[in-house]
Amino acid sequence: MSPAVDDQGGPEHRDGHHAPPPCRHAASLRSTRAIAPDASAQLDAYLNDVCWAQAYALLNRDVMLATICDEPVRRLPGIEFEAPIRCQHNDVAVETHDDLELIVTRKGAIRAGLGDPGIIPGSMGTGSYIVRGLGNEASYCSASHGAGRRMSRNAARRQFTADDLAAQTAGIECRKDSGVVDEIPAAYKDIDSVIADQADLVEVVARLQTLLCIKGQGLIQRRLSLSKAHPQGLRQARPTGRPFGLEASTGSADG
Repeated sequence: MSPAVDDQGGPEHRDGHHAPPPCRHAASLRSTRAIAPDASAQLDAYLNDVCWAQAYALLNRDVMLATICDEPVRRLPGIEFEAPIRCQHNDVAVETHDDLELIVTRKGAIRAGLGDPGIIPGSMGTGSYIVRGLGNEASYCSASHGAGRRMSRNAARRQFTADDLAAQTAGIECRKDSGVVDEIPAAYKDIDSVIADQADLVEVVARLQTLLCIKGQGLIQRRLSLSKAHPQGLRQARPTGRPFGLEASTGSADG
């Protein structure tokens, strides 16, 4: 059975120092910033909030993953899943590199420490890769977090239509409407080439073929849906401590 995977991930851990091997990836270094920590109260507060948010996100993903895995287990007796792959995309972590304790911000990147499992997806119409980090210190133990875009979202919307999206995702169960045209496969780089270009950062464990892609509905789209259903009842929620809260006359919808 394929591993149960969660492509977002959990808390980071610290690394010891390793001699930096050669690295060809200037792009990885540009997308992974390392700054020296400052003892200021503002930075301490920021790190505290970031850690809280990342832990909250991890719990949220764990609940979703458990819910998805529980359904086939309930319907197909004897089925089992391996341990989930937790791979944080876009995170902040305190780590040690070159004998220095640093705050590493991975933007457009994942952690790829020695032996770290990871997921590097392509697009709605292409596959994804399960990888294992090689611990390359020259990239701060990081790798790309996906294929990366070859054109902006607005450019994709101008160039492609919903018919183009349907053609490029033929045989895949996914949304094919104009609301996700910016996610069309042609707007992304070739995932196989991207993986090949970072062979000194990660090793490939498996390549997954896309069969189903679930694209979440954004806040604005939910508001439009609610406003059509309850044109007189939808209103911006009063502050309640719930993020992105919306309330309608017959109920509520929270992001």
